[in-house]
Amino acid sequence: MPTSQLPALPDRPEDGHKGTFGRVLVIGGSRAMAGAPILSGRAALRTGSGLVQLAFDDLMHTASIAACPELIGLPGANKPATVLGAAKLSDAIVVGPGWGQSPANKKTLLSLLKLDAKLVVDADALNLLATQKAWPATKAKCVLTPHPGEMARLAKAYRLGTFEDDDESRVKVATALAKKTKCVVVLKGFRTVVIDPDKANDVYLNVTGDSSLSKAGTGDVLAGMIASLIGQGMSPYNAACLGVYLHGRAGEIAGQSLGPRSVLASDVIDAIFAAIRAYESGEN
Repeated sequence: MPTSQLPALPDRPEDGHKGTFGRVLVIGGSRAMAGAPILSGRAALRTGSGLVQLAFDDLMHTASIAACPELIGLPGANKPATVLGAAKLSDAIVVGPGWGQSPANKKTLLSLLKLDAKLVVDADALNLLATQKAWPATKAKCVLTPHPGEMARLAKAYRLGTFEDDDESRVKVATALAKKTKCVVVLKGFRTVVIDPDKANDVYLNVTGDSSLSKAGTGDVLAGMIASLIGQGMSPYNAACLGVYLHGRAGEIAGQSLGPRSVLASDVIDAIFAAIRAYESGEN
């Protein structure tokens, strides 16, 4: 997909309410990585979601409310049945940011993949999938968002060939992963690659973004943005392409204000509105 053919943002009717604009569930977080799902949740809200719920340890709900009072907790999120119940009510799900790689999390992830749901699979969820001997049974429509290290582990696990972080290998291995899994693949990095498994020759190479995004947490932001667009009604592939584009522009805008050295993931979230405003006005 050429950049000139990126889709329009979802409609925003004036009479809409929070239920109109999508419910996103973020599954992740651990004692050492409480910030990751909060970043994903905040990014989803900034991208237009009507309601965002975080599924992580009850003891961390206070931290999430302090960081962003608009986020909603999920009491009892340590119980898989509670998480799966919330997932069935959601329009889009992010799973993996800061989650950890426990056997219990792996079991929950495999159960999520069997749902009729739309998932953005990120971070530790990808690492858990790399421990599988074969790609699991999947009913959900998924967007996989590996960084190069995660892609190398997935490529080795599923015998996709040696992954080298160069332009040719990035497209080749991302395409192989999309075909293998039947999932949209977003291989992050400079000139992020997005592959649609149904149109594997139609490669989207993103043109936005710079070193302002070279900070921990910016991938969590991207996962939340993509899920938000899916929850508002976009197809997983279109949401991935547009999410990657807007994420890169938000990073650039934050870097122009603060300097690329000083940008934090939270600054990228705060610049999402400006990236969206520029995109809607045609200032690409």
